[in-house]
Amino acid sequence: MSTFRRQEVDDWLRLVLPGRCLFCLADSEGGHPWCEACFAALPWNRTACPRCGEPRHDQAQGRVCGRCLRRPPAFDRTRVVLRYEDEVAALMQHFKFHASPRAGAVLVALLAAGCRPRPGAEPQALLAVPLHPHRARQRGFDQGRWLAERLSARLGIPLGRAQRRRDTPSQRGLDRRRRRGNLRGAFRVDGPLPARVALLDDVMTTGATLDALARACRRAGAEEVEAWAVARTPLEAP
Repeated sequence: MSTFRRQEVDDWLRLVLPGRCLFCLADSEGGHPWCEACFAALPWNRTACPRCGEPRHDQAQGRVCGRCLRRPPAFDRTRVVLRYEDEVAALMQHFKFHASPRAGAVLVALLAAGCRPRPGAEPQALLAVPLHPHRARQRGFDQGRWLAERLSARLGIPLGRAQRRRDTPSQRGLDRRRRRGNLRGAFRVDGPLPARVALLDDVMTTGATLDALARACRRAGAEEVEAWAVARTPLEAP
């Protein structure tokens, strides 16, 4: 069997075998879709800017980065569970572009493990970054809404809804300034919202999308806004 074909079979097995670790195919434990060793080895985003989730060096842990000090985003803090690398990137691609329900279920489980709300400060609503209906029809589903519905049920947070007012061009290849301009006025949230809300995206890059949605939420009455995402890509540009 060729290397390519063998990899294709391995990928398929990882997505369909129950009771097996999604990453190494060893026996999983405790009903989780991973083994203890693979779970510990995932690229956790623990040393990150608390405001924007940008991965940082250990010595900077807990401190707000220079970008956020110069231009604070409209959200107050970020919870991004993982870095967008290796197995996490592959898992996200299976979910996002191949609509794999098992890959999506694993992402929800990882989100639930990393986004436990602070006691007494739980979000009162969870809103997914919405796709434009045209884009959702092209893709076949709205991946953000899919994640939010299941995370809402797991954490007991009521689900809110935002609308994408226009089908914005892809953010890929745009710098930070152009990303912000591309998303200006892109979202609408019909209020009033409760005081504390959390926003959910699958992958966070510059944070421009979540920033634009956070602004719409504040206009709708939210006073405290958290940005949540499965994974964070490191910023390349200053």
